[in-house]
Amino acid sequence: MDVLITGSTGMVGKSVLLECIKDKRVKTIYLINRTPSKIKNPKVSELIISDFLKVKELKKKIKNCNACFHCMGITSFGQSSEYYYKVTFEMTKAIADLVHSINPNSIMNYVSGEGTSTTQSSMIYWANVKGKTENYILDKGFKDAYMIRLGILIPENGIKAKTKVYNLFYMLIKPFYPLMKLIPTITTSSKLGLAMINCFYFPSKNKYLDNRKINKLYLADLKKP
Repeated sequence: MDVLITGSTGMVGKSVLLECIKDKRVKTIYLINRTPSKIKNPKVSELIISDFLKVKELKKKIKNCNACFHCMGITSFGQSSEYYYKVTFEMTKAIADLVHSINPNSIMNYVSGEGTSTTQSSMIYWANVKGKTENYILDKGFKDAYMIRLGILIPENGIKAKTKVYNLFYMLIKPFYPLMKLIPTITTSSKLGLAMINCFYFPSKNKYLDNRKINKLYLADLKKP
């Protein structure tokens, strides 16, 4: 499987990237980033672009794509509504259009979030923008697509968040990790990465995957050849 990953310089994207590197089913990994990830591996081919709205310019550099794991995103906290919309919807649309033009039979996994409004009728702005983004991907015509409605994620393997506030939060709760990992509504970075890969090999009728479903899909990895 050849995969394309966005946001690999962030906590979620790096979680998925590390699992793809380890997984023998993944042959080639294309990274699209605004800044270098500094990840060196024979599987990895990194493409740097400053403006994601022009990402179609990279098409000739991507030979194939069976799956796209779109992990790039920002928090709505402290952001103008215009900038949040640009990053969340417009940039995601550009990525989805690129992947579909390369291979319409690919799957696309979009890291969304708990509380996203599918009907775009929420009183919370970010929930509606993410809902619009999800709907665009689902209606694009991919072979398959999954909305990863991620909740609490426990980072592993030295992975850290790019936001200082989040890192402080994780530092405070770290002593509770062993107990938290027993809670089915909390997932880990390694489980998330494997679940994303397993979406390709173990299709699900449910296109909205919360932490509980992510943990179940992770277990499907045990059945792989």
